[in-house]
Amino acid sequence: MTAIDPRLPLFLGLMSGTSADGIDAALVQFPTEGGCHFVQGHTHDWEADTRAALIALGQGHEPASLDTLGQLDAQVGIAFAAAANRLLASAGVDARQVRAIGSHGQTIRHRPLAAPGFTWQIGDANRIAELTGITTVADFRRRDVAAGGHGAPLMPAFHLAMLGSTDEDRAVLNLGGIGNLSLIARDGSLRGFDTGPANALLDGWCQRHLGQAFDADGAFAASGQVDEGLLARLLAEPWFALPPPKSTGREQFHLAWVEARFDGRPLAPADVQATLLELTAATVADALLAHLPQVRRLLVCGGGVRNPQLLRRLQARLPGVVIGSSAEQGLDPDYMEAMGFAWLAQQTLAGLPGNLPSVSGARGPRILGAIHPA
Repeated sequence: MTAIDPRLPLFLGLMSGTSADGIDAALVQFPTEGGCHFVQGHTHDWEADTRAALIALGQGHEPASLDTLGQLDAQVGIAFAAAANRLLASAGVDARQVRAIGSHGQTIRHRPLAAPGFTWQIGDANRIAELTGITTVADFRRRDVAAGGHGAPLMPAFHLAMLGSTDEDRAVLNLGGIGNLSLIARDGSLRGFDTGPANALLDGWCQRHLGQAFDADGAFAASGQVDEGLLARLLAEPWFALPPPKSTGREQFHLAWVEARFDGRPLAPADVQATLLELTAATVADALLAHLPQVRRLLVCGGGVRNPQLLRRLQARLPGVVIGSSAEQGLDPDYMEAMGFAWLAQQTLAGLPGNLPSVSGARGPRILGAIHPA
C-alpha cells in the first residue's frame, strides 16, 4: 500500500474481463497535475459455480430462464461489492473516504454490429451501492453503442491520459481474455481496437487438458510446436481483416471456434496451445505494424504480461520494438483496467466524456455510465 494524499478524493475501480478469472479492485487517486496514484489493489475470486455460469453465457449459451439471469445479475453485483469491501478493509479505508466506485460489470454479450447493436454487462450496481455505501457508476459501454459506437475498447482514453508522450509513438497492449491495442502517436492522436483472442483461449485449453486455470509462464505452450496449418486456418477468420473500429468477445472466439478448424486431424494438446499463443502474437503484431508502423515502444498490461513465452513470441515478431510492462511507467499491469474504470467514474461525476470517437466509432464524445447514489 502507498500513502494516501489527504487532499485528493479516493476512487475505487472494479473490473472482471472476458476470462472471468477474478474481480480486480483498485483504490486510486488522480493528482490535479495528471497521472494516477495507485494506493492498493486486490483480486477477488469468483465462486466456481458463478464463474462457470458467466463463461457459458459469454460463449453464447442461453440462460435457463429469466429467473436464472436475474439471480446471476444480483449475484455478480454482490460479488463486486464484496471485492470492494475486501479491498477497503485491507487498506484500512473507511467507505466514507471514497468518492465513487466505477464498476465495469461482467460482459455476457457483445454484439455492436447487430441491428440494432448492443452490449450487455451484468452486475447490479444498486447492490454495489447498497452493500458498500459508496456512490457507484456503472454501465459505461451502452451509451457509446447507442451513439453508434462499439462501446469498446474503453481503456484507450485512460491510456492516452496516463501514458501519452510527445517524444515517441507508443502503443499500449492489454492482454486480457481479448487483446486490445491503444495506439498513441506523439502528436496526441489516438486509435484503439481489439486485436482478437488472448488469454480466453489459452486459459480455456489449459483448463481442459491440464486442469489448471492458466498456463503458468507459458510452459504448456512452450512444450509444443506451432501447427502451421491450424494457425493459417485460424488467421483466415474474416474478423481479423476488418478495419477499426472493431471489438469482439468470448461469444466469437471460443474453443468450439478453434476445434472447427482442426481439419479432422488429431492434434497434440501442447501443439494446440503453442498455436493459440502464436495466434495471439501474430494478430497483435500484424495489427500494430499495420496501424502504427513507426512504433518503437510497446507497453503491456493485463494477465498476459506474466506469460514470458507470449512476450518472447511478440518480441520475435516485433524485432524493432522495445517491449516492456506498464509498470515501467508507474502503472501496475495487473490493475490497469480497474484503475481505468475508477478514472471513468471520475469523468462521469465531473460531467466529462469517457469515450473517444476515434476509437469506438461513436458519433461524438459522450458522458458514460449511470450513477447510483450511496
